[in-house]
Amino acid sequence: MSLISEKEIIEKVLGGDVNAFEELVLRYEKTVYNLALRMVSDRDDAFDMTQEAFIKAYNSLPSFRGDSKFSVWLYRITTNICLDFLRSKKRRPQVSLTAHDDEDEDVQLDIPDPAADPEGQLIKKLGMQSLSEGLKLLPDKQRQILVMRELGGMSYAEIGAALSLEEGTVKSRIFRARKRLSAYLIKRGNIPDELASK
Repeated sequence: MSLISEKEIIEKVLGGDVNAFEELVLRYEKTVYNLALRMVSDRDDAFDMTQEAFIKAYNSLPSFRGDSKFSVWLYRITTNICLDFLRSKKRRPQVSLTAHDDEDEDVQLDIPDPAADPEGQLIKKLGMQSLSEGLKLLPDKQRQILVMRELGGMSYAEIGAALSLEEGTVKSRIFRARKRLSAYLIKRGNIPDELASK
């Protein structure tokens, strides 16, 4: 999809063609979902954040000026929604899945996921656990900018435009985020080669 065709789709939507927005959703839903998943670390929450991002983008489309690509604008909406969600989650009380057995002792409840492939889940868990934990430990601003760069594949200039930051600030935050994440992964003895080389 070229920038011109994106512009045409946006014009159609603004002209009252509600169905035209679906073309933008189909184009970006996977990237937005993956971005949200890296930010919130939960599939169901990421799905909710993805839906919320597209709803907000649709409702805010009249304010899209076209100064940057639609994708950059959409990623900014997504990261802001995820950051708001993470802040609200920190304020919410956590619910324990603990029950009492016949002897009145605490028992942790396990809720199985019938769709899960145990072997695949274990491999994925072993491969991604340290990275996910490391990302969670980063300050929100560092996690946001690192995910936009590494997962979203956005350039420094695009990230700067999306977050209203100078390019030097973007580079500095990404450097600090990588350094902090690398230190954590080295400490855990699990650092990917591609991260170690950056």
